[in-house]
Amino acid sequence: MQIAHTIVIVALATGFIILPATVRAEEPLIPKDMRYIGQGGSMMGLDKDAPVESGKTLTRHEQHMKAPWSLEAFRDEGPAHMVFLDSYLMDTYEVSNKDYGEFVTAKGHPAPAYWDDPRLNKPQQPVVGVNWEEAKAFCEYHGKRLPTEAEWEKAARGPEGNLYPWGNDFDPAKVNYGNNHDATMPVDSYPEGASYYGVYNMAGNAFEWVSDWYDPRYYGRLETMVNPTGPTTPAWVGGTGTYVDRQALGAKRVIRGGSWVAPEKTVRTTHRFWNGPLNNSYGVGLGFRCAKTSPPEIDAQIKDSSIVAYVEMGRERFAEAQQAVAQGLAIDPKNVDLLELRQLIEQSMKRREGRLKWFLSMV
Repeated sequence: MQIAHTIVIVALATGFIILPATVRAEEPLIPKDMRYIGQGGSMMGLDKDAPVESGKTLTRHEQHMKAPWSLEAFRDEGPAHMVFLDSYLMDTYEVSNKDYGEFVTAKGHPAPAYWDDPRLNKPQQPVVGVNWEEAKAFCEYHGKRLPTEAEWEKAARGPEGNLYPWGNDFDPAKVNYGNNHDATMPVDSYPEGASYYGVYNMAGNAFEWVSDWYDPRYYGRLETMVNPTGPTTPAWVGGTGTYVDRQALGAKRVIRGGSWVAPEKTVRTTHRFWNGPLNNSYGVGLGFRCAKTSPPEIDAQIKDSSIVAYVEMGRERFAEAQQAVAQGLAIDPKNVDLLELRQLIEQSMKRREGRLKWFLSMV
């Protein structure tokens, strides 16, 4: 790929540093249908108390949920912990029927379940009835992969660690859940419910496969907090999700996000479900989206923008500093460090204006 570099020579007290201020590629480094999520720390998980005894007669389902394996599942969102993730790209939307249909045609792949269901087969609805292996094959065909559970949660929670993609307060107007519609909605629906990074429908619409094996105790025994990829050995779990019936005992993969038929509690950004990798038992509400490791050029451009901005700000060349920040934000509009740097530059400009006014008043 031919890359044209614009070189900026920055004078420092000790010499010169030559920095590429902008890098322009023939093709965009960030595809139009993906969002860049920068490297850094991210909150993962949620600490919860065990259910309070009510004294009432329990239903069969409630009895199941009091069993030891179910209590483990109830606490599988904790303990809350910080992880560090390298930068990556995440699909803006869930994979649609249109995109999956092109994959089916190109590869001669079997059509998913519910392909002929008129409620669920419109081109812009998310594809559902897809098992983990099929989702993985689609992503790899497009040069992508399934996101890790940590990547999925960071894309959903944002830098503030929100409980819902849009904030910490539940808002039924921003999510398709609990049969409030009679089917999935188009993948670009609910823009007001998008996450901080601009990723749509990470709450509701369709559950989403991630790459990790499921283990309800995994968060309590993480071996690494840097780019975690899930347990190397899966726990054998019965049933699917928290509706544990101890049937279909076996290794499970994590699914996230809730769906159009699932209850409110499932659409929290921390909520974890599981399903057998060859099972599509949540078929009417089980889909996926893809992720991709970020090209190193993106991080390099953002780093260069920050360096140039700091140097120019130190020289009180604020217009040039603002321009450098703008170049970085053109790549990553949600970059917290660059947004804070932009505010710092504005504050420095105001202080200089204040000093100038004081000086003129003394003349």
